[in-house]
Amino acid sequence: MILPLDPMMLLSVVNMNLRDRYDSLQEFCDTEDIDAEDLKRRLAAIDYYYEEDCNQFR
Repeated sequence: MILPLDPMMLLSVVNMNLRDRYDSLQEFCDTEDIDAEDLKRRLAAIDYYYEEDCNQFR
């Protein structure tokens, strides 16, 4: 999967996939071959952090 460069679009794509297709961030990253730490860093830059209990970035 090619992720968008725009941080807000990235947030939208990631949260949509977490909501609709994956039970965890790790499953999403493993399946889509995405570096989880890089993804977290990119979203932290706009003050969004992964919340495991709701399986989304908030």
